[in-house]
Amino acid sequence: MTESAVASSLLTFLTQSPTPFHATENLKQLFLQHGFNELNEKQDWQLVAGQKYFFTRSDSSIVAFIKGSEDIRQTGIRMVGAHTDSPCLKVKPQPEKLIKNYAQLGVEVYGGVLLNPWFDRDLSIAGKVSFLNKSGKLQSHLINFKSPIAIVPNLAIHLDREANIKRTVNPQTDMSAILLQSDEKIDFRQMLQQQLEQEGCGDVEEVLDFNLSFYDVQAPGVVGFKSEFISSARLDNLLSCFVASYALTQADTRYSALVVCNDHEEVGSNTDIGAQGTMVDDTLQRLVPDSIERQLVLRKSLMFSVDNAHGVHPNYLQKHDEQHGPLLNKGPVLKFDANQCYATSSDSAAFVRATAKQAGVPLQTYVTRADMRCGSTIGPITASNLGIKTVDIGVPTFGMHSIRELAGYQDIDHLASLLSQFYATAEVSV
Repeated sequence: MTESAVASSLLTFLTQSPTPFHATENLKQLFLQHGFNELNEKQDWQLVAGQKYFFTRSDSSIVAFIKGSEDIRQTGIRMVGAHTDSPCLKVKPQPEKLIKNYAQLGVEVYGGVLLNPWFDRDLSIAGKVSFLNKSGKLQSHLINFKSPIAIVPNLAIHLDREANIKRTVNPQTDMSAILLQSDEKIDFRQMLQQQLEQEGCGDVEEVLDFNLSFYDVQAPGVVGFKSEFISSARLDNLLSCFVASYALTQADTRYSALVVCNDHEEVGSNTDIGAQGTMVDDTLQRLVPDSIERQLVLRKSLMFSVDNAHGVHPNYLQKHDEQHGPLLNKGPVLKFDANQCYATSSDSAAFVRATAKQAGVPLQTYVTRADMRCGSTIGPITASNLGIKTVDIGVPTFGMHSIRELAGYQDIDHLASLLSQFYATAEVSV
């Protein structure tokens, strides 16, 4: 397999991004390295044609955009959306437990987690911690323990002979993570203060709150006899975030383009930093202040909602429609749903097919079985909020929402090429 620059960079990004906070920080650094200017939402913006910008909100969502040198009223905006969050186990606000001298942390399930794969994994903890410094000022810092400090052990099959037949998982009683052995109940906030100090925050007076996730410390890898697959946590949907952002950094500045990576997609997007929030609309109001002019611009614009698709699993063919089984390494997938859980229309799909043809990228289609319901994405949310035509697309994967997912190595370049062609297309209205 020929080494790919974007795929190699993706593996590094995945390793360094165990939480939405870290993903947003790493995307921020990517944009800074490529000449994007950081904006502050608390200030007025003086946007210049031909320049590149970005801003973050709550440290876990990010918008980056190019104010094109060409007239935006004529060219419209090429928009791409993805999400920074992934299903996981989060640390509860008061997590400490002590049972039989095992110090444990209570967990809360975030999103639609496939729970069984979380057992017997080497886990660490990362996220955002808020604290008062010794001057009484409220501050926050991203932390990452990095080393494997926790584990959720399985129950031996000898104690549950029907485990392979009908064992169910209760996240309240079965999934508290073991941290260490102790005679006394631990003080988790004190442990966080010590970690903050180890990471350079020596001015901590009191830890007030935190948003922390468990994650598997096993690094992403290239697997398969011919190295044709990428195996990693959080491919859904950091793969899309990174590739969309990477492609934007390579785009020229003639045409206006925007990437939004929202948090909270996996739990419904109904927050200030989710797709149902105002991040994109607020950006468009600053980019095109006049409301009528902004409507005209949106009529000439198009959005790609980029989120992973279900590849046809060779062991579970019955779970797929026989005419719509996307294969790994055979190109991005157009996602259709008659009930509009995906925003793809025949118009937006036709545009993507033409764009893929121009880019020399293979394209596949997906629709779920007629007797099953599919998931959803930020596509319909953004389409309805902004009134912008949208297409749902993504690379096919296995194991979606597992602690470790699988994608095709070649599909990383396929997606990057497709998005680069989209950013470079003069007319995107359909």
